[in-house]
Amino acid sequence: MEKAPKDTIVMTLGCGKFRFFNKELGDIGGIPRLLDIGQCNDAYSAIQIAVALSKASNVGVNDLPLSMILSWYEQKAVAILLTLLHLGIKDIRLGPSLPAFITPNVLDVLVKNFAIKPITTPDEDLKAILG
Repeated sequence: MEKAPKDTIVMTLGCGKFRFFNKELGDIGGIPRLLDIGQCNDAYSAIQIAVALSKASNVGVNDLPLSMILSWYEQKAVAILLTLLHLGIKDIRLGPSLPAFITPNVLDVLVKNFAIKPITTPDEDLKAILG
């Protein structure tokens, strides 16, 4: 998050966000760069924001310059992942480690059908995300 370019916005939800709530990222045109969407139970709100952005931009959600990184701190993340997959969301990065139920065969299906990727290093992930 600290390495994200100054022209990007970071939206957070869930438990992991408390690791960087004390960071000052500034704003872009009066909009804070760090936007708190809520707890992991509020994932629906984040999905609705992505859908609204896609409609306003006349592109599909997967065509937005939006990256999702799903952290595995609790089991609720599985329900969020399944919801995102059901909605057809692709290119999600998972970490800090893959859940135990993701066997090599399951990972292969997720990669082929949804372009799921494990997180790597912040520098490598930002380079891949930002192209």
